[in-house]
Amino acid sequence: MLELLQQKLQALFKNLRGYGKLSEENISGAIREIRLALLAADVHYQVVRDICEEVKQKALGTKVLESIRPGDQFIKIFHDALIEYLASEKQGLLSERPLRILLCGLNGSGKTTTAAKLALWCKKNKERVGLVAADLMRPAAIEQLTKLASQIDVPVYAPEKEEKIEAFLSRALEQTKQDRLSVVIYDTAGRLDLDEELLKELQLAYSVVLPQEVLLVIDSATGQKGVDIVKAFIEKIPVSGLILSKFDGDARGGAAFSVKKVTGLSVLFLGTGEKVEAFELFRAERLVDRLFGFGDIVSFVEKVEAQIKEQSLAEIEKKIRSKQFGLDDFLVQMRMLKKLGPLDQLLSYLPGFPGKGQIEIDDKKLKRIEAIVLSMTPEERKNPDLINGKRKLRIAKGSGTTVPEINEFLRRFDSVRKLIKKFSSSKEGFKFPFFKN
Repeated sequence: MLELLQQKLQALFKNLRGYGKLSEENISGAIREIRLALLAADVHYQVVRDICEEVKQKALGTKVLESIRPGDQFIKIFHDALIEYLASEKQGLLSERPLRILLCGLNGSGKTTTAAKLALWCKKNKERVGLVAADLMRPAAIEQLTKLASQIDVPVYAPEKEEKIEAFLSRALEQTKQDRLSVVIYDTAGRLDLDEELLKELQLAYSVVLPQEVLLVIDSATGQKGVDIVKAFIEKIPVSGLILSKFDGDARGGAAFSVKKVTGLSVLFLGTGEKVEAFELFRAERLVDRLFGFGDIVSFVEKVEAQIKEQSLAEIEKKIRSKQFGLDDFLVQMRMLKKLGPLDQLLSYLPGFPGKGQIEIDDKKLKRIEAIVLSMTPEERKNPDLINGKRKLRIAKGSGTTVPEINEFLRRFDSVRKLIKKFSSSKEGFKFPFFKN
């Protein structure tokens, strides 16, 4: 997520914090670096110009407080300016129910996957949600949407053989009303590029469905080009909000900063990974905090809470207190951690994390550890002290690892177990992070 911009800004902030005072000269130098960083991230030139001018004027006109380092005060001004450019009064979906959502976008933007992600997000928010496969131009899209819907247990309404788009949409509209769904998401056709045929089909779909929300899916890698795409769509159809897909990739991500200011449309959601669960509400403050290296503890906690059940926590805590925490319990915890997504992405939510590419997180090593544990017998997982040299040879062969790897893992697990025993023996007991006992 915006790694290039994140790295450039944090390098700049490191220098700024060394300033003894803010002068017009060093402010101009900092503004120049900000301009170059934003342009390198493919932020629209008009937005770059406006942000830099606003930050410069505020920095020059702000009295430096004695209790705050000048560099930190400049960073705060820039931080607040970015939030102001990204923030929107509208967050999430309209409250009207039943709610019909028309998804549109170019081929390759991740529109069909986004439809399933949005459906799961709605389902988690206690909605009765359905998907309509209205992309008749690409047969694979119907198959893809059906497959994704089966993963999240959501109904799909698909066209019959050789059924025309208008007839299908009318039939699907009536069917979803009969099924009393609270949210219906229509995955419409896309093209490799904008053309009149695509826009006419969208207009037809809009006239039949009469959606309350029209959400445009934009690939985060489009940068400044994303502004032109949005403008072309809103000329033909009343787009109500944007979804930025593939926000976890190596894209420069300038679209996030460009589309809101230039088009006036709000970014409502972010697609943050390949998994259907990798989808979140767009919140300007959280994005800017992560960009500045301040972390996003709230999002981190939400991700953890979404995967770890309170019942599971209670069972694990009970085992810790009774000093029966074994490798089976360790395996459960590790799998919970893996569900949260790639570790480098997960740790990017924490304050001070260096960012992608600056620290190596070996997810393959976690798979090897899992293979080691699964190659043990139930008795060995319950009591690792039983594992002698002969057993290690068998485990190494079964897991495709080596005896030194097994020794290293068991040594580390023993250290963790001793630490757990220490905490469970204390008066306060073991405290789980982010959760109340």
